[in-house]
Amino acid sequence: MEVDVLGIDLAKRVFQLHGATRTGVVVHRSKVSRPSFLESIRRLSPKLVVMEACSSAHYWARVLQRQGTDVRLISPQYVAPFVKTNKNDRNDAEAIVEAASRPAMRFVAIKTIEQQDLQALHRLRQLLVHQRTAIINQVRGVLAERGIVVAQTPAAFHRAMPDVLASQDEELSQFCRGLLVDLLEHLKSVEEKIDSCDARVKAFMSNSQACKRISAIDGVGPLTATAIVAAVGDASEFKNGRHLAAWLGLVPRQYSSGGKSKLYGISKRGDKYLRTLLIHGARAVLRYVAGKTDAQSKWLQQLIERRGYNRAAVAVANKNARVIQALLSSDREYVRQAVA
Repeated sequence: MEVDVLGIDLAKRVFQLHGATRTGVVVHRSKVSRPSFLESIRRLSPKLVVMEACSSAHYWARVLQRQGTDVRLISPQYVAPFVKTNKNDRNDAEAIVEAASRPAMRFVAIKTIEQQDLQALHRLRQLLVHQRTAIINQVRGVLAERGIVVAQTPAAFHRAMPDVLASQDEELSQFCRGLLVDLLEHLKSVEEKIDSCDARVKAFMSNSQACKRISAIDGVGPLTATAIVAAVGDASEFKNGRHLAAWLGLVPRQYSSGGKSKLYGISKRGDKYLRTLLIHGARAVLRYVAGKTDAQSKWLQQLIERRGYNRAAVAVANKNARVIQALLSSDREYVRQAVA
């Protein structure tokens, strides 16, 4: 019998295959090695190949698409409920087929090489920022043990360090000063790499029409624009802007039953990095609305009064996510709205 749906449980060296018809009848089960993987797919000639959207899934999806195979990716959280009894490769592959057979199943867009390159750049920058924070906190901890208190922000830290090193404080020995100098040199190297990442982000931004369109939104800068484009592409997988906002975890968490709706704080599902960028961008917008008299600023001022600063920031981030989806799924330019 022909294989209508082929579920693949990916791994580094061994792949589990599970083939079934549209009616769910199992017609193939096998375990193949990495070298023979593509040949096995060609021999089976499935109408649809389905994989979890995990490590290397986008690579294999692109390879199979180039061979003319229809490929879909499913989020692992949608596959987990279909795993029967114990978790193993065979049951995982079967669960992937079961999940893909659901009529209302949502699939993950396959990323291009350019999108993954840009995501890798953002991950590198994020790592470097974490390292910068760790080094600054290490220096502040060493100084605090000697009675010297330094502010937390990188700018304040850099302003304070020349005076600290030049001071004649007897608690700060010459040996300790040498250690601090080594840490500061390492910090300088890390910050230079962060600047290099920022320059690459801006270069990509200048060559991407999609990034330019969404960067016109208040609170969306080069980092947010490029990160969104790298993660969602043209946003065609989302039915509307509310779906993108929900995917980013910017909608209330719901626990409703018996016709009674109960809403809590935001769900915080999806990509934490993107959600953080959108909320920080919204905070930057709210920071400068005081005293402004245009319609949008007045709306934001009222939003802060009614909901408080933090909830207003989330509301603006949610609104920006909906606008971003509308712009990425079409060729329209951003036009500022007077109200939400």
